Amino acid sequence: MSDPADDSIRTGADDSVRPDTGSPLLRAEGLVKTHHGEGAPAHAVRGVDLSVRHGEFVAVTGPSGAGKSTLLHLLGGLQRPDSGSLWLDGECTDAYSEARWAVERRRRIGIVFQFFNLVSNLTVADNVELPALLAGTSARQARAERETLLAELGLENKARSMPGELSGGEQQRVALARALVNQPRLLLADEPAGSLDSKGTREVMRLLSRFHQRGQTIVLVTHDARLASAADRAISFFDGRIADDAELDRAPRRGTGLSGVLELKG
Repeated sequence: MSDPADDSIRTGADDSVRPDTGSPLLRAEGLVKTHHGEGAPAHAVRGVDLSVRHGEFVAVTGPSGAGKSTLLHLLGGLQRPDSGSLWLDGECTDAYSEARWAVERRRRIGIVFQFFNLVSNLTVADNVELPALLAGTSARQARAERETLLAELGLENKARSMPGELSGGEQQRVALARALVNQPRLLLADEPAGSLDSKGTREVMRLLSRFHQRGQTIVLVTHDARLASAADRAISFFDGRIADDAELDRAPRRGTGLSGVLELKG
């Protein structure tokens, strides 16, 4: 099996993941979300303003219960804010229906969850191809994208395996391939190493860094400082609010999208 940390290049990438110097890819203003259940209401997100540039890697860190995952779910349309607005690629999403959000998550937003969320009765190949087919991609193109991603992630020999036959790290790599199969503008990752051992965590960190180097925009929620250190920017989230927002000192700077990687590779 090939090493998932190698530097192989996806030849099928298009402009959808290349950085843009124009308007932010994602912008939130005044997001508020309160969970109502037994006991007192839980104020998960309290008036958050956030802007994410094209090609940026943003890590959102903070203690358990700070509201990080709720914020990520709001950014991906998995939950609706009680108030506030969200813009995706310059378009206000306030009027998006659930069906429209489902389309956006198939085409422009990839999401990776802590517990993989793979379809247990589908093979690895089918799990990865499914979002592409749902987005209207031809079966031939979906298969080609799946083959490219699985080969890059060191899973080409696991295509016919079932999720239950894989290790946790392998399942998370499959989940990453599934999230990236439609070459989304935005990748949201919610504690992607939260259920992995230290080896799996290192693999996830390397993979996220690699795709970021090609221009992939990433918003990562994590409590793990090792994962957060791979980002361009770290946001400290506490009690539903942004407590700090700082650029990380990273050198050398990454190339500009896929073309930059190709230039470096010669």
